[in-house]
Amino acid sequence: MNTITPSTTHTILESISDGVFTVDHSWRITSFNRAAETITGIDRTEAIGRYCWEVFRSNMCEGDCALKRTMKESKAYVSSSTSIINSRKERIPISVSTALLRDDDGTILGGVETFRDHTLVEELRQELNGTFEFCNMASRSKKMQELFRILERVAISGSTVLISGETGTGKELLARAIHHLSSRQAEKFIPINCGALPDNLLESELFGYQKGAFTDAGKSKPGLFTAAQNGTILLDEIGETSQAFQIKLLRLLESGEYTPLGSTEVLTSNARIIAATHRNLANMVEHSRFRQDLFYRINVVSLELPPLRERLEDIPLLAERFIERMNRVTGKQISGLAPSSMERLLTHTFPGNIRELENIIEHGFILCTNGLIALDHLPAYLRNRPQPVVAPGSIQSAQAAGEKEMILSALEQTGNNKRAAAALLGIHKSTLFRKIKKHNITSH
Repeated sequence: MNTITPSTTHTILESISDGVFTVDHSWRITSFNRAAETITGIDRTEAIGRYCWEVFRSNMCEGDCALKRTMKESKAYVSSSTSIINSRKERIPISVSTALLRDDDGTILGGVETFRDHTLVEELRQELNGTFEFCNMASRSKKMQELFRILERVAISGSTVLISGETGTGKELLARAIHHLSSRQAEKFIPINCGALPDNLLESELFGYQKGAFTDAGKSKPGLFTAAQNGTILLDEIGETSQAFQIKLLRLLESGEYTPLGSTEVLTSNARIIAATHRNLANMVEHSRFRQDLFYRINVVSLELPPLRERLEDIPLLAERFIERMNRVTGKQISGLAPSSMERLLTHTFPGNIRELENIIEHGFILCTNGLIALDHLPAYLRNRPQPVVAPGSIQSAQAAGEKEMILSALEQTGNNKRAAAALLGIHKSTLFRKIKKHNITSH
């Protein structure tokens, strides 16, 4: 009988399509097969000897790491879903399985992880679901997809960008996407909330200061523009800055020059500036509350994020993403939202937008142990809110309008295939027919 030799095992590991790597007790990679090289885009000579989180940069690394649980609990885990960032800075969805690595005597040498690339599966799922995901942002909204289509061109242009949108719509996430898609992606991305600091602190944070510039300045400190080098700085809530500070910012935008507090030395910056605001800056200019010259400098490219109440079709999609992520973090198995809970969300105006929706889902996770997040698991202000009365045949309420929009979108995405549309919406086909009749939706 032929036996499996170490060389045979090596040949098998090199032949399979799943990535396989091993780590020692210090979390340094000790082996890295050919498929692992292909999926990550990293050569094994570069990977071996490095910490696993330096190579994979997975969203599991900072929290619920399956390999860490295996090493801690001496228990194998199968098919945990996560994602990694490859050498081209692309997000790769994967499933992982982990086990302890033992020698012939049973001594634990470290851990072994097998991972499978689910990029194709993810693309097919998105196509079937009618979703469009771009740089960790997902939406079925036409407004958002139009924004996605131009985002790469905006990113590579290198121009100053102004992002506007209500609080909680994801302005920082959009700014990070622009940075990620630009030629500066390997450099730093530094966000700062201009509305959270008074002028003197904001100026010292951005431009730095010289020793003795003020009472507590015991030593010199470089500012964020120095730290950013050739990276990107997000000036969030720029509409909250004073006109005195705006003059100094205008100088930097016009010449690339700035002077640290208490210094006479003129420094230069090559950082790209992205500004963000929840205010109407054009209106503020009209009322002399924001400098017109600065407005035109930062408004080279203008991007507007729609509020969640204008993209109701995204609520089920975003809720599903939040639930998937919190399941990984908490170890729970919440399967989704109960129909009554989803109905309540679809009739809510979401003044806090996506951030508020995420907080609502997190609140549900705290109270729900398993299964569906019911109405009783939602925050009190949603549970106790009076529901609007909908007149027969009317689609004026947010719920009716949102529901109809979702059905029309599903029918359009599936070529009017009602069975597929029902599956897309997560409802029974008979329920879909009833809702089509309710909203007087005619076949195309």
